[in-house]
Amino acid sequence: MTDELIPLPAEFGARFEHQRRPPCQLYVVSPPVIAIPGFTDSLKAALGGGPVAAFQLRLKDVPDAEVLRACDALLPVCAAHDVAFILNDRADLAKAAGADGVHLGQGDGSIAEARALLGRDAQIGRTCHDSRHLAMEAGEAGADYVAFGAFYDTTTKPSHYRPAPEILAWWTVLSQLPCVAIGGIFPDNAAPLVAAGADFIAVVRAVWEHPQGPGAGVAAFGGVLKWD
Repeated sequence: MTDELIPLPAEFGARFEHQRRPPCQLYVVSPPVIAIPGFTDSLKAALGGGPVAAFQLRLKDVPDAEVLRACDALLPVCAAHDVAFILNDRADLAKAAGADGVHLGQGDGSIAEARALLGRDAQIGRTCHDSRHLAMEAGEAGADYVAFGAFYDTTTKPSHYRPAPEILAWWTVLSQLPCVAIGGIFPDNAAPLVAAGADFIAVVRAVWEHPQGPGAGVAAFGGVLKWD
């Protein structure tokens, strides 16, 4: 979807006085293929590398039983580190697994249906690509956060959408709902997204493909996120 709204000018956010928001946090997404139990240790290492707000299990074209087995193994790891466990795509499996929430793509059902199934305390996110219109719809439908991207080239989930950082600044002026930036984000290119107002940066390869392991991959974001 392409926005039909007036294009945002460069440095949009600098024109407004922003309300104080919590510092940007890390949102770690699983690699597209994992092996249980081995990945359990990888997740422990990642979450031990520094502050992580949320972990999303994103497995495509995998049998439901395998997704639920992965949830059973990984949910306790997230709980032990006080990290929200979000399941991608499937509100029904999120309910069955006892996940903290679900992340819905544009074709993954309605936010209202997910809310009715998961309850008011569940965290429900919506992919909004590069569209301000979709983000406003998601907010009105009761999403807990909106996700924009891909901001950079990515091989994890290839996307032709390329929002500019100004969309994050626009959202933080418009809404108090958190926004997530995703797509090809590494420590060396995350700063413009953090500065623009991202509440979370979602990362995949930067963690799981780090040459020194996933713990080092998480720790590498300490500088841009200004951890103490």
